[in-house]
Amino acid sequence: MIIDFHTHVYPDKIAERTMQALGNVADVEAHTNGTLNGLLESMREAGIDKSVVLPVNTRAGQFDTITKFAKSINDNHEELISFGGIHPDDDDITAKLSYLKNNGFRGIKIHPDYTETFIDDERYINIIAETHKLGLLVITHAGKDPAYSTIHCPPEKGRYMLDKVQELAPYDKPFFIFAHLGGNRLLSDVEKYLVGQKCYIDISCSFSDLGNFSNATDEDVVRVIKNHGADKILFATDSPWNDQKAYVERVKSLKGISDTEKDMIFSGNARRLLGLLS
Repeated sequence: MIIDFHTHVYPDKIAERTMQALGNVADVEAHTNGTLNGLLESMREAGIDKSVVLPVNTRAGQFDTITKFAKSINDNHEELISFGGIHPDDDDITAKLSYLKNNGFRGIKIHPDYTETFIDDERYINIIAETHKLGLLVITHAGKDPAYSTIHCPPEKGRYMLDKVQELAPYDKPFFIFAHLGGNRLLSDVEKYLVGQKCYIDISCSFSDLGNFSNATDEDVVRVIKNHGADKILFATDSPWNDQKAYVERVKSLKGISDTEKDMIFSGNARRLLGLLS
């Protein structure tokens, strides 16, 4: 079984213009058309069984619209699991998080760059602590985003956030996920501040020769997996911005990672986090 823990889709009526706008701003090429059908076709070609869809709330007040679309995904596509989204300037955040929990959502996605809010901002710390209290997961964009000059979630601030959340809502098992190998284009700081900590790292945008964003090598990825622990690594692609099939093939071919470790990365860890173990 293979689960992609990091994908994006947009409603059909806005997918084309959204993809064009995002691609132009970030100067990147997409590998699907950004629609649900585009993702499902990509998954079939790649041999991926399930994908986690991550919405991005770019401004306050989008919660109802984005949640409605995310819920429709969960209600109608068993191959997909959509998270919810929160903006740090939303009102009634506790009520919104409770709504997500009560309606079967497994977690939320946050994007510090798109909200122009540092990950160690008190608002994010409180949101993440409250989310954990409700038993929900949190995944964040981490590291450099090609559309922004300021990095709002560098590893050092991510580590500070983890420590503060631990004070507010103590946890034994990790529930927080740093995307993009822990911090896109900030590998040395990822290894200094995050590797070995109680958090998950997804490997989206982690292979420099497979397309968009990353400057990491296969050897870098293997080193992070080994030092952080394969039990805290999640297979992820950031589709449509990376090719799901190419990512599956690359992880299968990684040297120095055992089949047991690859099984954990491809689905075992995700199944445990998402409550899919039978």
